[in-house]
Amino acid sequence: MREVDYDDRQHRVYARARAVPPETLTEWVHVFARYAPPQRPLTVLDLGSGTGRFTPSLADEFGGPVWGVEPFDRMRALAEEHATHPAVTYLDGSATAVPLPDESCDLVLVFLVLHHVRDHAAAAREIRRVLRPGGRALIRSLFPDRMPELPWYSYFPGIRLIDEQVFPRLDPLLETFDEAGLRLVTVERVQERLATSLADYADRLKLRGSSTFERLTEDEITEGFTALDAAVRAERRPGPVEEDSDLLVLERPAN
Repeated sequence: MREVDYDDRQHRVYARARAVPPETLTEWVHVFARYAPPQRPLTVLDLGSGTGRFTPSLADEFGGPVWGVEPFDRMRALAEEHATHPAVTYLDGSATAVPLPDESCDLVLVFLVLHHVRDHAAAAREIRRVLRPGGRALIRSLFPDRMPELPWYSYFPGIRLIDEQVFPRLDPLLETFDEAGLRLVTVERVQERLATSLADYADRLKLRGSSTFERLTEDEITEGFTALDAAVRAERRPGPVEEDSDLLVLERPAN
């Protein structure tokens, strides 16, 4: 499946389409804090930081310097303009080439990034390299062997097939990280609120801020939004739209 170039179109809509509501951002940060090393402050790497959705909040929560590493220039430029924080620095780099010294971080966040990485073994080695002993990596992802029923699958059935192809399976991934020297702590199922109503959800999706839309045909997209619009019109009591995902927690052993 072809790679998505976020500097082509995605950067123009990503921040609006993938904005995290304040209450959802707070909930995610609390989840991160629950699995982070206990000491404070922590030096944090936001690996694949994009437009900086989480990066400033990581600095507020953990109190130390935060490095946002992002390979796409225009995504990183938007972060530098709109997601500033005195403790945050954005750097050009990738999951397989992190521009930080050995053992320089206490916590690494990899939020919906790993499915864009071709060489998981190289990424695992880089994450382990930059983590201090006792440091942890938090990887938010989908795994086809644990795939939840996401809301948009009801309208865009092709997306399920895409997700099953692009997201890594959990068991082989755990083997890869174990070989790199990162041990499994846990995998937690997390529920995330995406929108306040189906209409709000549809408006966000219509910005096409997910890279998955780059892999659908225009006919599939048109048919999906037609079905979604019909569901919005039929919604009598608007309620929040939520989805499940997995948070994989790994640790570099202290010894």
